[in-house]
Amino acid sequence: MSDATDVRHEVSAVRREVGARTLAAGEARVVTISRVYPTSVDDLWDACTSLERLPRWFLPVTGELELGGSYQLEGNANGTVERCDAPNSFAATWEFGGEVSWIEVTFAGEGEGARLTIDHIAHVDDERWAQFGPGAVGLGWDLGLYGLGLHLATGASVDAAEAEAWSTSPEGGAFLTAASDDWCRASVAAGTPEAEARPAADRTTAFYTGAEPPAGS
Repeated sequence: MSDATDVRHEVSAVRREVGARTLAAGEARVVTISRVYPTSVDDLWDACTSLERLPRWFLPVTGELELGGSYQLEGNANGTVERCDAPNSFAATWEFGGEVSWIEVTFAGEGEGARLTIDHIAHVDDERWAQFGPGAVGLGWDLGLYGLGLHLATGASVDAAEAEAWSTSPEGGAFLTAASDDWCRASVAAGTPEAEARPAADRTTAFYTGAEPPAGS
């Protein structure tokens, strides 16, 4: 990770949206994160679906990243690939902590680059949503997309220890705080009252940065 991160640029380069979707099991929350990278669609697809490249910027992964295949992210989620339309999109379950959610990932050319969009879809109870809001999921993806940008820029692997140290550094804290604020704005835009969205964002920021949330949050 770089100690000279342009926090404002990194945060503003990402689109963050909050929505809802009706599934067979009922209403679900949708957290959407999207960014354009200076590369081709084929290269972006490869970076996000290759067993060899994923660990360079995200997490070590085992399994079969193909239609019907199962995967396991080291120390994190596992799931099954439910749809695959290379190099345009894929969808998979995201199973973690005894709960199942879903990710839909799309790749599209945009200008001289390629846009990655991730929809994370989950049935989230109102109490948990009120406590942490969309940033609970969103900030994890923010860190992933930042690491992907570093990998694509250099071709090198992101050092896991350096990444963890950066996330708790002043630069990393500023990045996470600004991104969390943006998730708060996205939540408000989706209809969450500011008086509810702001404390939830503060609690999520505190969780990721290790800081104390403001009094009353």
